[in-house]
Amino acid sequence: MLAQILPMLERTPGVLRALLAGLPEAAVRGNYGPGTWSAYEVVGHLIVGERLDWIPRAKIVLEHGTSRAFDPFPHDATIKPESGRSLASLLDEFESLRRESLRALAAMGLCDADLARRGLHPALGEVTLGQLLTTCAAHDLHHIRQACLALAWSMRDEVGPWRAYINTFERPGHSR
Repeated sequence: MLAQILPMLERTPGVLRALLAGLPEAAVRGNYGPGTWSAYEVVGHLIVGERLDWIPRAKIVLEHGTSRAFDPFPHDATIKPESGRSLASLLDEFESLRRESLRALAAMGLCDADLARRGLHPALGEVTLGQLLTTCAAHDLHHIRQACLALAWSMRDEVGPWRAYINTFERPGHSR
């Protein structure tokens, strides 16, 4: 399982940098409707997750098992454009934090038995360390998709009649 998810976790910062670096501010700060995030906010959210979510929770599983629940994670937490930070600084920070997280994960020396170890999620109940780590990789992919949706949304009126063929424009619903 680690062989499948580690390459994804390693690539996410580079994928976001390749996708977003150097784009106009309007493109990276635009969202796709009320209650949705911009690409900028997606990167901000991933930074919060690196600090508070997957590695701290992995450590809780290994140190406490199910005797201590994970700290709640604020699912709507992000860094907003109003912070004044540049997208370039967010991309740099995310890359640095992810590199640290991957080093911490490698230092855990996990084996298959460790991935079956259980922790306690405050809302979901018992989960395995393997599920937690797989969720982190899926979470990355979810937010890459979300950043792409926000970028595409800004073009929905300019594509003309091709809009009928791009289903991204027809589903303004959101998920974080």
